[in-house]
Amino acid sequence: MRSFLPARIILLSVALLSVLISQRKILVGATPAFTGVLTYHNDNLRTGRNSSETSLTLANVNSTTFGKLFVIPTDGKVDAQPLYVPNVSIPGNGAHNVLFVASEHGTVYGFDADSGSTLWHRTTLATGESPSDNRGCSQVAPEIGVTSTPVIDLTAGPHGTIYVVAMSKNSASQYHQRLHALDITTGIEEFGGPVDVAAKYPGTGDNSQGGFVIFDPKQYKERAGLLLLNHILYTSWASHCDFRPYTGWIISYNQTTLKQQSVLNLTPNGSEGAIWAAGAAPAADSNGSIYFLLANGTFDTTLNAKGFPENGDYGNAIMKLSFKNSLLAVADYFNMFNTVSESNADQDLGSGGAMVVPAFKDSTGVLHYLVVGAGKDAHIYLANRTNMGKFNPNNNNQLYQQVNGALGGSVFSAPAFAKGRIYYGAVGDAIKAFSFNTSGRLNSTPASATSTTFPYPGATPSISGSTAKNLILWATENTSPAVLHAYSANNLGVELYNSNQAAGGRDNFGNGNKFITPTIANGKVYVGTTKGVGVFGLLP
Repeated sequence: MRSFLPARIILLSVALLSVLISQRKILVGATPAFTGVLTYHNDNLRTGRNSSETSLTLANVNSTTFGKLFVIPTDGKVDAQPLYVPNVSIPGNGAHNVLFVASEHGTVYGFDADSGSTLWHRTTLATGESPSDNRGCSQVAPEIGVTSTPVIDLTAGPHGTIYVVAMSKNSASQYHQRLHALDITTGIEEFGGPVDVAAKYPGTGDNSQGGFVIFDPKQYKERAGLLLLNHILYTSWASHCDFRPYTGWIISYNQTTLKQQSVLNLTPNGSEGAIWAAGAAPAADSNGSIYFLLANGTFDTTLNAKGFPENGDYGNAIMKLSFKNSLLAVADYFNMFNTVSESNADQDLGSGGAMVVPAFKDSTGVLHYLVVGAGKDAHIYLANRTNMGKFNPNNNNQLYQQVNGALGGSVFSAPAFAKGRIYYGAVGDAIKAFSFNTSGRLNSTPASATSTTFPYPGATPSISGSTAKNLILWATENTSPAVLHAYSANNLGVELYNSNQAAGGRDNFGNGNKFITPTIANGKVYVGTTKGVGVFGLLP
C-alpha cells in the first residue's frame, strides 16, 4: 500500500524550505565551500584558477583600494608556491587561516595568513646537515632546500598533512633527498617520516650498474611540484643544469606509510630526460592518468609493434602515465617528428609545464579531451588525451593540433585556464589569451594580450573570480624589484593594477624570483620572493 504525506505537512515543508533559502541557510547553486589552495596551481588539472574568490573584483583591484599589506620574511628563497588552508585549529592558539611556505633553506612555515605572524616552523635538515649547495649550477642558488611546491591533504593524519621534498647534505658531503609528511597544525613529522628517496630501475643508461640505473640524490633536484592522486604521492626529478649522469625519474609513495609505491624511469637505456616543468606539478585527469612534459634526452626512434620506443626511452615528449596493479607505466605519449634534432639543440618541451584542458564540446556536440604543453621551440602542442599520437618520423599530423607562431618566445612557465581560454606568458612576450573556435581548435590569434611583456622566464599566471565578469589574471615580473600585475582576464588589454603604480614605492615587496606563481585566497594575493612572501589585499 502506498503511503502519502498529508497535504498540510507538504505545504509546511515547502514553506520551511523557502525560508531556509531566503535566509541563505541552503545555498541553491552556490559555489562549493573554499577548502584552500592545497596543491600547485589550485587543482590537479593545473588550471591555476581559484573560482571561490569573491572579495577581489574588477571594481576594487586598483592602486587606490588595493596594495601591499605586509611582507613575511623567511630564511631563504621561496621558490615553491605558497599554499593556504582556512580555519585551522592551532593547538593552544585558536583557529587561523594558515599560509604554508617552504624555503630553499629547508624550512617549512605555518604563518597566520592575515597577520603574517609565525604559528610554527620546522626544519627539514637532520642534525649536522645544511641545505645543498647549488651543485655548480645557477638555476637554484645559492642553496637548495625545498624547491618544489608541496601538497596538502586535509584528511590525512589527525589534523591534515603537508607533504614536502627537501634536499640537504651532511658534513661528509653526502647528499640527501627526503620526503616529509608534516602535521599542518604543528609541523611535527608524521607516518614515521621523513624517508630518504632511493631507487633503481632496470636499464643500462646513465649511472647504471649491474643492469640497473641508480638514483643518485646529489645529481637531482625536485623542481616540479608534488602530485597527490588517489592516496599516492608522485615525485619527479630534474638535473642540475644538464650535468650528466642523469635520467628521467618518477618515484611514487604511499601517502600514509611513506612506503615507496612504484618507480618508473623514462630514459633507462639512455641519458637525460629531466622533468623541469618550470616548477609546475604533473597534471592528472579524472580517470587517474598523469601528464607532464619530458625534457631533452634519448628517444628511441625505433618503435615496437604498439608504437612505443623499443628501449623505453622517451626524451622530449608529452607523457601520459597510468597506475595499474600498483605499478606506474607509460600509457601513451606524443613526440614530434624532429625530436632528435630538437634535443640535440636543447630546444625541448621540458622547459614548460603541462595542463589538462577541462573537457569541452565543439559546435557539433563532440567532446574534446586535451592536454596542452609548450617549450623552448615556442609552439603550442595540443594532444588528444584518448589518443596522444605517439611518433611519426615524417611529420606531426598525428597530433591533435600544433599552433606555430602564436608565442613570441620560448616557454619557461606554465599556462592557466578559465572560461574556455588558455593563457600563456612566454619569455619576452605578452601574456596572451587563446580561445577555441567552434570546431574545437585553438585560435592562433590571441583573443587579447597584455601591454606588458615579461622578461625571463616569462610568467605563470593565476586566475581568480567566482563569476565570469570578475575574472582577474595575476602575474609577476621577474625584475628587481618584482612587479605584481592584475588584468581583466576577459580582456588582458585592461590592466587593473600593478605594484609600481602607487607613489613612493608603497607596494614594492622584494626582488623577483623566477619560480613565482601567485596564490590568491580569501581576498589576498601571496607572492614568493628571494627573502619571503609579499602579501597584497584590500587596503584598510
